[in-house]
Amino acid sequence: MITPRNIFRHELIGLSVRIARSVHRDIQGISGRVVDETRNTLKIELEDGREITVPKGIAVFHFRTPEGEVVEIDGGALVARPEERIKKKFRKP
Repeated sequence: MITPRNIFRHELIGLSVRIARSVHRDIQGISGRVVDETRNTLKIELEDGREITVPKGIAVFHFRTPEGEVVEIDGGALVARPEERIKKKFRKP
């Protein structure tokens, strides 16, 4: 089960996401579903079917868990390959 405390240790693909803040104002407020993840980027499918690639390190994301909770995560903390991030140990918030 994905919770705000363990979201770093789970797969982000499939979660709903909104870009809360970003260095690039053009992508701020964009929302959709995560369809792919690399070391430095998230690929987000928008509601109209388009896909955009967003660098993780320049944004603050709001992820919605399957239970409906919203979790704010600084993208800098996500910069790592997904399989390596899952293995990392994080301090409890």
